[in-house]
Amino acid sequence: MPENWWRSGVIYQIYPRSFQDASGDGVGDLEGVRRRLDYLVWLGVDALWLSPFYPSPMKDFGYDVADYCDVDPLFGSLADFDRLLAEAHARGLKVVVDLVPNHTSDRHPWFLASRRSLNDPKRDWYLWRDPAPDGGPPNNWLSHFGGPGWTLDETTGQYYYHAFLREQPDLNWRNKQVREAIHDAMRFWLRRGVDGFRVDVVSHLIKDALFRDNPPNPDWDGKGPDITRLTQFYSVNRPELPEVIIGLRSVVDEFPDRVLIGEAYLPIDQIVAYYGEHNDGLNFPFNFHLLQTPWRAGALGDLISRYEAALPQGAQPNWVLGNHDQRRVADRLGEAQARIAALLQLTLRGTPTLYYGDEIGIGKVIIPPERQRDPWGRNEAAFNVGRDPARTPMQWDGTDFAGFSRHEPWLPLSADHASRNVENMRFDEDSILALYKHLLALRRDHTALHAGAWRRLVAPEKTLAYERHFGDERIFVALNLDAAAALVQLPASGRLLVSTQGDRRDETTGVAVSLRGDEGVVILSSDCLT
Repeated sequence: MPENWWRSGVIYQIYPRSFQDASGDGVGDLEGVRRRLDYLVWLGVDALWLSPFYPSPMKDFGYDVADYCDVDPLFGSLADFDRLLAEAHARGLKVVVDLVPNHTSDRHPWFLASRRSLNDPKRDWYLWRDPAPDGGPPNNWLSHFGGPGWTLDETTGQYYYHAFLREQPDLNWRNKQVREAIHDAMRFWLRRGVDGFRVDVVSHLIKDALFRDNPPNPDWDGKGPDITRLTQFYSVNRPELPEVIIGLRSVVDEFPDRVLIGEAYLPIDQIVAYYGEHNDGLNFPFNFHLLQTPWRAGALGDLISRYEAALPQGAQPNWVLGNHDQRRVADRLGEAQARIAALLQLTLRGTPTLYYGDEIGIGKVIIPPERQRDPWGRNEAAFNVGRDPARTPMQWDGTDFAGFSRHEPWLPLSADHASRNVENMRFDEDSILALYKHLLALRRDHTALHAGAWRRLVAPEKTLAYERHFGDERIFVALNLDAAAALVQLPASGRLLVSTQGDRRDETTGVAVSLRGDEGVVILSSDCLT
């Protein structure tokens, strides 16, 4: 396969509201991101992915887009974006932006036109249906944010569908004009120089043409969010979807060396189909299974083996540990295992996507009820689904507002932000930040890590071991997912390059490697040292 930057690179997700506030209003912005580019270079990532910064009423904090071809004043201007892009490129950093093609804001001019009358030319741009015979919604489809997925428009007497908030009506991707409009929006950003797109909820783009009811979820126990009551069979992952994705990919391929990434929470056997039958689908669909698999050595090893076996020939693997919708890694696993998770992600085959703040180990952040902002969290508070704790500001130093802003931030900081910050950790060789930096350097410097094959090794219970190899270079990784010490047998002796506990660098090892509790190591085979 020809080499593309995204095959060997590492992507770093930035939630612009929370990375750096340059304007002083307590909300991050594009100028703030620009001012922190040198940090990304120092850390050693290759690309930044920006969550939405488009004009929006902010009902879902930018995922309700009111204009696909501009910047919301909260984040700056198109000139600010162009400057950020130019300076990122000057530093060798790629820039990926969010594409939100499933739905718009209800304030988008397209929807305002669509709801004016039954005969408006843009009526068919959205999913409008007559009421059921009893006057209720057309079918039983639910919103992912709680409640029915249909809202009645009193003016025209029809319902419109929204997979998320009622303020986020879904576009009709069976309409060719909708496809062309989104394709044109993509070209707008590609011509400005962006290096690709992350496509939001790509699996939702096509719905059942007959709008049939979704079947009940046989595993629902009454304790989960409303959306889990039904199996999303007719509203997600429909068989017509490959054609839509091929269209998106064809636009990206009009420009050299760009990438198309998709968000879809699906089983492995379904997600691998998103690469396309002829490598004409997504360059890669995000693999979220590290977020969903029990954090046990056997389960993780089986997951990696299953994923590797399912990938089409030449397909690019990838691994995600955190994002703006999921609990922080250190919150889920604790800091000791968060270090193990970092080593795992950065030594597996494929493209890793890091999430801002995970490299300093931000853990659980308490959000008082009066400061909760996430609409899903507020709609379904009983189920503790709020995403605010994953979106708190980046912590740069030990000042009152952690160097993020001169003003009280839009969300709280972690309780330990005075010590858990970049300034305090960047020169501490035992910190989790130092570990991330070392791992990123190792991945860049060793071809076996960024381009080599993967092979699972036999290891004791509660440990995971594998080999990465490319040509004559062999690297062994051994991870202890337990608090008790363990002894792992490896195929060869070597030199220990990094330990998750910050010491043991350049230590000579035998075939039997002793791991302390909660320790992971990377070892360069002695075969490579002669």
